[in-house]
Amino acid sequence: MAFWKDFKAFAMKGSVLDLAVGVIIGGAFGKIVSAMVEDVIMPLVGMVTGKGEMFVDKFVLLTPAKPGDVYHSLDEAKKAGANIFAYGHFIQTVVDFFIIAFFIFITIKGISKLKAKEEAIKAAEPFGPSSTDKLLMEIRDILQKDKQQ
Repeated sequence: MAFWKDFKAFAMKGSVLDLAVGVIIGGAFGKIVSAMVEDVIMPLVGMVTGKGEMFVDKFVLLTPAKPGDVYHSLDEAKKAGANIFAYGHFIQTVVDFFIIAFFIFITIKGISKLKAKEEAIKAAEPFGPSSTDKLLMEIRDILQKDKQQ
């Protein structure tokens, strides 16, 4: 029973819930970036670097499945069992990573700036009693004067 209580206390901490939300949003953001790279950026790169084929389909034939075989697509080479170096998908994945890393860097940098501003504001605030504390002190002083009279 104690295990479940400890687990529940751990799972309900604000930082754990924030992490869970961050992971879910990060997964969705990763899908958006992957779709952008796969459907927008890499087709343009493929058009510039080749015959208009998808960049993800770029490969180098290392050894054909049968001597003399020629493959016109990555799928065709894979189905035949040829030994291939499929560099297009790898490069696309690296581009995905760099875009996601860049946006995470920008987000963290922005959050750091906001935190620095908050800390500067807190540091600039004068130390001393708040307005509520001052009001309570005045009430206390008035009550003490009434007791003395």
